Amino acid sequence: MDIWQIIILAVTQGLTEFLPVSSSAHLILLPHLTGWEDQGVAFDVAVHVGSLIAVLMYFRADLKPLLESWIQSIKTRQLTPESRLVWGVGIGTIPAGLLGLAIAGLDFDESLRSPLVIATTTIVFGLLLGWGDMIGKRERDEYSLTWKDILLIGLAQALALIPGTSRSGITMTAALLLGINRKAAARFSFLLSIPIIILAGANESLSLIGTSVDWSALSLAVAFSAISAYLCIHAFISLLDRIGMLPFVVYRLGLGIVLLIWVV
Repeated sequence: MDIWQIIILAVTQGLTEFLPVSSSAHLILLPHLTGWEDQGVAFDVAVHVGSLIAVLMYFRADLKPLLESWIQSIKTRQLTPESRLVWGVGIGTIPAGLLGLAIAGLDFDESLRSPLVIATTTIVFGLLLGWGDMIGKRERDEYSLTWKDILLIGLAQALALIPGTSRSGITMTAALLLGINRKAAARFSFLLSIPIIILAGANESLSLIGTSVDWSALSLAVAFSAISAYLCIHAFISLLDRIGMLPFVVYRLGLGIVLLIWVV
């Protein structure tokens, strides 16, 4: 991989990981559109590490009191709104984790990565995002989530194993439909990304045991992914109440239509 390929792929991952447009779809499609060879598992792990660094840095002021409250809840067996949110992130991760383990050894992964599947999921879940943003009451924050709400959002997150769905998009859609406001839906979605990125990265890393990797290329990928993801999170949360989800819905519809034309 040359330096520009590394930068373009890493920035693409960073910009799309937390926007409701599907990072996996973009990383799958770029080699198709450019004629590049698939970037490989090591690169995918590296750019996800960058995304993880970005979300940890962005929420660093929130994470410490959340974790302290969670540890205290283990000792006292009493829940505060903060500790409840941390438990919620853990519970919301379980459906995607279990489904990921269940399908790990199956053969249909490549068929799900086809441009036709990505075009379809991009359009369908883009329309669902727009619908959720339109009809959602947006009266609650992330601390008001019930265990049922968290389970529903977790089940929605499991659908993101289908490329083109968008993990952030489907979790925000579910939260909006449950009456959570836009910023709270985004914050909870981003917090949910922490354990899921760690689990996915650890799983992919197992396949790298005993292989040689280009550490300088991977370090560059981590850096560009982290910087672009951090800036993306900051801009998205800052602008969300003003712009809503419509720009992302329009983008998804446009991308899906272009892909369908290309496939046909």
